[in-house]
Amino acid sequence: MTPDENRFKTHNTNLIGNTFLPLQQIWSTMSREDTNRGKKASGRQGGNFKKNSYARGNAPLKKETTAKQPSDPNSIRLNKYVANSGVCSRRDADIYIAAGNVTVNGKPITEMGYKVKLTDEVKFDGRLLNPVKKEYVVLNKPKDFSTTVRDEKGKRHVSGLISNASKSKLLPVDKLDKGDTGLLMFTNDGDLTKRLKSPINGLRKIYHLVLDRDLIAADLQKIKEGVLVDEKVVRVHDVSYIDNAPKREVGLEIFSSRSNIIERLFAQLDYKIMKLDRVVYGGLTKKDLPRGHWRYLTEQEIINFNMIK
Repeated sequence: MTPDENRFKTHNTNLIGNTFLPLQQIWSTMSREDTNRGKKASGRQGGNFKKNSYARGNAPLKKETTAKQPSDPNSIRLNKYVANSGVCSRRDADIYIAAGNVTVNGKPITEMGYKVKLTDEVKFDGRLLNPVKKEYVVLNKPKDFSTTVRDEKGKRHVSGLISNASKSKLLPVDKLDKGDTGLLMFTNDGDLTKRLKSPINGLRKIYHLVLDRDLIAADLQKIKEGVLVDEKVVRVHDVSYIDNAPKREVGLEIFSSRSNIIERLFAQLDYKIMKLDRVVYGGLTKKDLPRGHWRYLTEQEIINFNMIK
C-alpha cells in the first residue's frame, strides 16, 4: 500500500478545496495534475497553456542531414600511424608531428589531423615506420596443438586458440612440439621475434619435464656441468628434481635457443622426454592463465622484451 493509500485507509472520501470527493475521483485528479506537470490544462479546464498541435502544417520541420562520407580504409591519421609503429602514444605523436620530427614522402608534416595513405613513406627522425600496430599475446598451450606453419590450416593449430586476440596475423615467436604444453608467445613484431630467436640473446626459460625413467644423480651432475651435443656444450642455468615427486620429474632452467635442444640433451644421456611443460618464458609465467587460455602482455612486459637488443 502506498503512503497516499494509507492516508485514505479509513475514509473513502477526502477534501479537495471545500468539497469532499470520492477516492476514485481524487486519484483521477492527481493523475491529471501529474500529466500536466503542475500547469493548468487548456480548453474547458481554463488552463493557460496549449498542447502542441501538428495539424494543418504545424508539424516541426525535419532538419536536412547530409550523409557522412565513408572513411577511406587505405588512409589513416598521421598520429595513429606513428603510434601504431610503436614509437610513442598518439598524444606524444602529436607533439613530435608539431615539432617537425615526422616526414611523409620526404616532406615534414606539422598539420594536426593530417591523413596519410598506407602506401606513403612515413619516417620518424629519419627512421622508416611500419603502420601496423604491434601486438603481443601469450598462450598457455594445451597438448595436441601444432605450432608449425604447414599445419596452420588444421583444426588443432595454436592460431585457432588466439583467433579473437587480433585482426592482425600473430605468429609464435618459437615452437613447442605438438605434444608439449606451456607458455607460447605470439606477436606481429618481426624485429622482436628475430632478437628473441638470436643465439646471442638467450632468453630465460624454465621447463617441467617428465622422463621415461628416473634421472640418476650422476646424470643430473653431468647436465649441471654441461653435455656435449653436436660438438657444442649445452650449459643449463639450473637443473633439479621436483619436490615431492618421482625422480623422473625434473625442473630445468636454460637460456639456449637451439632447436629442440632439451630433447637432444636428454637423448644424449639415453633418456626420453614423455612430457614437457614450459612454465616460464622470459618474464612471463603461467600465473592466472589456465591451459588453453591467452592474455595480452602488459605494457611493462612489452618494455622488458624490447630492452633485449
